Amino acid sequence: MARPTLPRPRIRRARAAAGDAASRPEPRIAELAAGGLTWVHVAHPTADEAAELASRFGFHELDVEDVLSKRQRPKIDEYPDYLFLVLHFPFYDKAIQRLNAAELDVFVGHDFLITIPNVELHPVTYLQRRCDEDPELRQELFAKGPGYLLYHVLDDLFDYCFPILDKISHKLDRIEDEMHEGRSEEIVRDISNAKQEIIAYRKIIKPERSTLRALERYTERFLHEDLELYYDDLVDAAERIWDLLDNYKEVVDGLEQTNESVISHKQNAVLRVLTVIATIMLPLTLVTGIFGMNVAVPGEGASGPFWAIIAVLVVLGVAMLGYFRLRKWL
Repeated sequence: MARPTLPRPRIRRARAAAGDAASRPEPRIAELAAGGLTWVHVAHPTADEAAELASRFGFHELDVEDVLSKRQRPKIDEYPDYLFLVLHFPFYDKAIQRLNAAELDVFVGHDFLITIPNVELHPVTYLQRRCDEDPELRQELFAKGPGYLLYHVLDDLFDYCFPILDKISHKLDRIEDEMHEGRSEEIVRDISNAKQEIIAYRKIIKPERSTLRALERYTERFLHEDLELYYDDLVDAAERIWDLLDNYKEVVDGLEQTNESVISHKQNAVLRVLTVIATIMLPLTLVTGIFGMNVAVPGEGASGPFWAIIAVLVVLGVAMLGYFRLRKWL
């Protein structure tokens, strides 16, 4: 979505007192340059760092607000001099111990690329470290323009997505094996966790698919003609991820239904046994209840009728048990 072209005011920071200058930490902005292209990377920037970038490159104040906000939807904003992208990628959040969305804000201009993740994205950090340590690689990536460099950043991030999918796949295989081993009650929580991971992953990827399809069109200004296929590769990667997630969703739903059927079958077997026991005990309880009434009964005071009643109860119980076995109710 292209925002209206508005005047882009320079964001100026208030001058600090002389005593505050020594206490302010140095900006954590990493910068590389080669072939007329500058790559700036800063993870989770402060307001001062965002203001410094906006003042240097002339970014719109609304984009600065988006960078500092906690969560934005994937989108593309087009300006005459640059593009502003918001993309999401999955990462394991140790604080909540589950998959969460990491936001990557990107500014693409004719002679610069700025990447701003809200948490550290290791593929981006590693790629910039490689470019810093290997001048030949830096020259190779930077010489073809910001669009080509952006492709490599996103390609490494999508490659980082597939190992997470492999872990989900291994988890589903392990759940299936444990289910066949008769551990249905123990894997209910595992199924729930796997289902939660798949749902979280789908929530991250689904809104990003349309953004990636539009990205190819928006970045034509920053791409050489022979690089358009590279962005098709990113779209294909996102679609492969989505297809795998669809497959995993069907698998985990099937495992959940199968596991519930197994548990239900076990519960029905237990209830059947309890019902048979209650049914057998019912006439026996009736007989003992009759002879246990606080009134005079035949044979009272003699031991012979007592043993006769016990024999009747045993024969009655064995006969009912045999009948249930004959009807295959047990």
